[in-house]
Amino acid sequence: MLSHLIWFASALNIIVFDHLVAATSSLNQIIKEGQTPFHADSSVRVNAAESYNSNSGQFTPLESLDVLSSTQFTIFGHPAFPKYSVRAKRTKFCDGTVNAYTGYIDIAARHLFFYSFESRSNPAKDDVILWTNGGPGCSSAVGLFMELGPCRISDERGPKFHNESWNTNANVIFIDQPIGVGFSYAEYGESVSTTEEAAKDIAAFVAIFFENFRQFKGRALHLAGESYAGRYIPLFAAELYDQNTRLAQEGLTPINLKSIMIGNWLTDFLVMLPTHYEMQCENGSLPPINSISDCVAMKKILPRCTKWLQAECHDHFDDIDCAAATSFCQEAIFGRFHLTGMDAALLLVQFIMTLFLGKNPYDMSRDCESEVNGELCYASIAHIEKYLSKPDVRTLLGVDPAVPPNFSSCDMAVNSAFERSLDMLHHTVGYVSALLERGVRVLVYAGSYDWSGNWIGNERWTLGLEWSGQEAFASQELREWMVDGKHAGVTRSAKGLTFATVHAAGHMVPYDKPKEALQLLKRWLAGQQL
Repeated sequence: MLSHLIWFASALNIIVFDHLVAATSSLNQIIKEGQTPFHADSSVRVNAAESYNSNSGQFTPLESLDVLSSTQFTIFGHPAFPKYSVRAKRTKFCDGTVNAYTGYIDIAARHLFFYSFESRSNPAKDDVILWTNGGPGCSSAVGLFMELGPCRISDERGPKFHNESWNTNANVIFIDQPIGVGFSYAEYGESVSTTEEAAKDIAAFVAIFFENFRQFKGRALHLAGESYAGRYIPLFAAELYDQNTRLAQEGLTPINLKSIMIGNWLTDFLVMLPTHYEMQCENGSLPPINSISDCVAMKKILPRCTKWLQAECHDHFDDIDCAAATSFCQEAIFGRFHLTGMDAALLLVQFIMTLFLGKNPYDMSRDCESEVNGELCYASIAHIEKYLSKPDVRTLLGVDPAVPPNFSSCDMAVNSAFERSLDMLHHTVGYVSALLERGVRVLVYAGSYDWSGNWIGNERWTLGLEWSGQEAFASQELREWMVDGKHAGVTRSAKGLTFATVHAAGHMVPYDKPKEALQLLKRWLAGQQL
């Protein structure tokens, strides 16, 4: 959720961080030596009975999630993905009405953590949603415990049942990615710095999971996320779609990828950047928040920025010139900050408070709730971090001892690595076009009060998207959509592409408007018009 602002901060060189390198013995080496290592404590062990024999290539699926133990991990994989395996366990927490599972996707010395919750309605038939938060570098625990998960953490009392959870009628998987995010870790400092790299890990995990648990074979899959996930999800979906060709050639069942759904997308940076001026200085959703003199100065520089970014980041991609153009234009629009030598979280908060005079950049209608501990305007994040730092909670979830003891909702080292690679400026919209052309539906939704991944920019890039349905989509007028007879936002849809606003919601739509977000999801999964 914190993606857009964290990126701005890093691009302005105000992020200072200490990279925490996880050091631990290799799980794969332990298994190879025939040991059964303790995990967190003596009550949780790794089960070395794997679902396939990597030497013979023979594969025996686990068939059902029911076989997973609540006291030890089961390790499974597939010979089509020899470098990957998954360890998972049944974990009773958060939602006592359904089965829940936690575990890791192991890629040699790299390990991605995930949570999985069955549907409250019909888990044997309901669709599957794979959710990731943005950042880059932010944990999907924020999505799980603050937004759309089956429980919420809003105070020191811990998780509480959430009625409007997205697992109301879908099986939902939350994943901490890329490596280094949340409970994910690397044994020897390995890292991922581009979305292209991260996409291969996600595609392999989905294939292994669906091949082992036959109950999911052919089941509709939807990839979902928010903010920087607007960069992640199109590439993850493309990798899954292309991987299907190889699966079919090997006699395996292709993944039934139905749609992608992303809130307050960060997909087309060149389109999005100028729209922040409109949100700050015009009546985009709320009255202007900047002074007239600041707005005049910003408007004067916009044409130069647009031209420079187009030339160096789009017409041809030059790392040095594109980085220079991006840094200059961000400073010109968002202000100049020359803060050094302080804690990254505090600097980010000062960035917010200085720019918005106390306003929340994820919900411009509200003031920031807190200025300390890196919560970035939401006190709930501190409570989530405290809960996930408890040793007993980590033992219950099966968190590897190699993970640092203090949970962080966003990892600045991961964010900086993506920033250095200029990942955000790589081409993304072409993947969206290609998915649409191949019958994968696309939902773009945006809270109307969000500044960071605002609705103006999201509407603009969807209207400008080049694909065979562009004319049909652009010809549609925005129309109202409603929930319980009340105005919920406006929407436009044609040929598989849908754009929708959620009225009076911020960056985290399910957090601000849980009822509307759940209705949006239900109608989308059912293939209904909003």
